[in-house]
Amino acid sequence: MAGPLALVGGDELHPGNEPQDRLLVEAAGGGPGYVVATAAARQRPELAVAHARSWFGALGLDVEELPVRTRPQARSAELAERAAGGTFFYLVGGDPGLVADVLRGSAVWEAIGSAWRGGAALAGSSAGAMAMAAWTLTRRRVRGDRTRVYRDALSLVPSVAVLPHFATFGRSWVPSALDGRPTDDVVLLGLDERTAAVWADGGWRAMGDGAVTLITPTGERRFGTGTAIEGLPSPVGG
Repeated sequence: MAGPLALVGGDELHPGNEPQDRLLVEAAGGGPGYVVATAAARQRPELAVAHARSWFGALGLDVEELPVRTRPQARSAELAERAAGGTFFYLVGGDPGLVADVLRGSAVWEAIGSAWRGGAALAGSSAGAMAMAAWTLTRRRVRGDRTRVYRDALSLVPSVAVLPHFATFGRSWVPSALDGRPTDDVVLLGLDERTAAVWADGGWRAMGDGAVTLITPTGERRFGTGTAIEGLPSPVGG
């Protein structure tokens, strides 16, 4: 049976994330646990790794980096073998397009997915969460442009595009995300910071500090922490 899957809205590894992170740590059963800093590869990934080690260490799980910052690393048979034995994976935030570009179709991503389907805990925050959906939303042009366009992602959660940091700036992406939908049945998943949509025991529920917002062709619904999320597609293999 698949392990828990958490899609986090950003500001990961900070107080407020304890509910979902404790669930993930418990499911990990002592590890091996890995932090995947692909999204931060251009933004001092060593700091993200150090922060993750400190945060999860305080929650009772030792983690180390699974170094897949580049496409050649993602194709590495040795790293894929390490990933296959993992019981915990956390994809940190950073560049929304980089995770999908590096991991899509790779041996390491296949090993992570297989480990999750076998019971490992898997999570992604902000760009990491965006990459696990069907599409990731990236800027049309330059830094600061709020117009977002769809790019193919890893498709662990079908028909979904994630809008992280929803209560701060993610909501500003909604108009272009609605206008540019590649299919009519796109589900926009708005995630507040320090908040997660968590798949466990055959269903989704909201956890953390804020709320989860679901925007579909029929309207918008918000789900407070602890409530079941209705209308969010099941992950593939979950």
